[in-house]
Amino acid sequence: MSPSAVPPVLWQPSPERVERAAVTAFARWVERTRGVELPDYAALWQWSVEDLEGFWAAIWEYYDVQAQTPYERVLGSRAMPGAQWFTGARLNYAAHVLREHDPGRVAIRHAGELSELAEITWGELRAEVARVAGGLRALGVGEGDRVVAYVPNVPAAIVGFLATASLGAIWSSCSPDFGARAVVDRFAQIEPKVLLCVDGYRYGGRDFDRREVVATLQDELPTLTATVLIEHLGAGPIPGAVRWEDLSPAAGEPAPEPVAVAFEHPLWVLYSSGTTGLPKPIVHGHGGILLEQLKHQHLHVDAQDGDRVLWFTTTGWMMWNFLVGVLLTDASIVLYDGNPGHPDLGVLWDLAEAAGVTCFGTSASYLASCEKAGLVPAEGRDLSALRAVGSTGSPLSPEGFAWVYAQLGADTWLFSTSGGTDVCTAFVGGVPVLPVYQGELQGRALGAAIESWDAEGHPHVGQVGELVLTEPMPSMPVGFWGDRDGERYRESYFDVYPGVWRHGDWIEITDRGTAIISGRSDSTINRGGIRMGTSEIYRAVLALDEVVDALVVDVPRPGQESWMPLFVVLREGAELDDDLIARIARRVREDCSPRHVPSEVRRVGAVPRTLSGKVLEVPVKRILMGVPPERAAARDALADPAALDAFAALTPADAAAG
Repeated sequence: MSPSAVPPVLWQPSPERVERAAVTAFARWVERTRGVELPDYAALWQWSVEDLEGFWAAIWEYYDVQAQTPYERVLGSRAMPGAQWFTGARLNYAAHVLREHDPGRVAIRHAGELSELAEITWGELRAEVARVAGGLRALGVGEGDRVVAYVPNVPAAIVGFLATASLGAIWSSCSPDFGARAVVDRFAQIEPKVLLCVDGYRYGGRDFDRREVVATLQDELPTLTATVLIEHLGAGPIPGAVRWEDLSPAAGEPAPEPVAVAFEHPLWVLYSSGTTGLPKPIVHGHGGILLEQLKHQHLHVDAQDGDRVLWFTTTGWMMWNFLVGVLLTDASIVLYDGNPGHPDLGVLWDLAEAAGVTCFGTSASYLASCEKAGLVPAEGRDLSALRAVGSTGSPLSPEGFAWVYAQLGADTWLFSTSGGTDVCTAFVGGVPVLPVYQGELQGRALGAAIESWDAEGHPHVGQVGELVLTEPMPSMPVGFWGDRDGERYRESYFDVYPGVWRHGDWIEITDRGTAIISGRSDSTINRGGIRMGTSEIYRAVLALDEVVDALVVDVPRPGQESWMPLFVVLREGAELDDDLIARIARRVREDCSPRHVPSEVRRVGAVPRTLSGKVLEVPVKRILMGVPPERAAARDALADPAALDAFAALTPADAAAG
């Protein structure tokens, strides 16, 4: 494949902007204190991946990481998996978020379908975290215990997380639009002690009472000793639940101080699913996330004093955890709880105006929807504070880049980013001192040794290949919960290239150092930024008597939402009528999430499988993206070669029309 043509430059940072950027100050400090020459970002990135210990020690020192016990070595082992970072250090993530802020300054601005725009100061945030931490401790929560949350993107979620982390307990959250089965499949694996929940939520102008779902969670999470109710919707009480407002330290007990824990001590558990089994419970450590977020939010998001960072997300997407990390900077964050398309697609742009947002973070699909709807964000709105737009969740099309600049002006910094739940950060994306090329991500993140590899494991430039990391990062998972021998962790990332992290994305690195992400190289379903494994969708669909087998894929479509067809094999005599399609949609909506309802349902005679019984999701996806069937799958390796024929008859035009 020949190198991609050089696209137009849509933005070039001004000399003043380069001078003001946090990464510029950091690079100069490194030059002064480390004796290295860093004439440009490329040199800084090269140094950051060649001298891993020097780079991460510099992040630690520059951002004044406080450890009760100092570290012995930056990198005790660099093996993957199993790298050992900052051995011996003891610290606390929440302590770093809550330190050294003027109590009168605003930390959080928040709004939603149930609330008008309001503010929380640092003083108020600290007081709330102390109260809730004391209340959780009174409920018996201590170091290593799990606190799970079934809550929307509201300030109470951030308070609950920081309170949990300050105790050395472990956080995990799902948004309340997740169905009971999807939540139980996640939370039951980590055996939680306390459940934080809401009685319901509002989305798209409709109220959703979740008290029955909470009752199911209480029944199916036998390790729970307490439920704490946040009365969000006002739907009514939950039997036996403690009211959020009533949480407080035990009588005579002072508010607890943050507990210093080991660098690798679990901070939170996120979830990412595959084609088989339960969702993978990904454990991240206090220290690894702290170092990564200090680096990324300062040097790549360029969040500084006076900035107000909005990223539309839910608590079930890693971007919520990412947004919380902005509180490690001098910027404030902006939350929104609700449907970004209700009453129309202008609601987030209205919030950007009202809250004085300087960095507007969203998904590529939202920007594509705005473009398709003919929305003009600046029409009737004062968006003069807005200086940056961030996009993630899926690749932003070149047309999406052009739309942002046509609507928001040539001085807007648009940074498209790509990373993953697995490391809770971006591997490639925003660099405030580099130009923006249409359709491309600006550069590889500092400390992320990203390469594009061919099937034989050779790096290449100007060609599409597997996204790999050849060196460890501190925010790589501590492991998967319950995966005692690490086998599931190794199989997830290191089975193709031993000792090298294979992420599951297609990437091209250009000779200019930019990157182009062209979607997943595996079969994970990513809808609205929420990754859901096909196995979860199959469990929901196969619960219907008429369905005996199924295959689902998520096919990217440039400039619009991806196409997610579900192919089903039905029992003899069953018909794929409107009623069955509606029941399939309802099961997926209730058991998984509304985002993962199929775009359409099609009947097939058989699902193609390998001789060992594995569903051929990736080959089918490749066929629907235009790869010739004979190149997508070896027919002699199929249990029933004829099963592929129905998919081979489909074309990319089907995806475009889907």
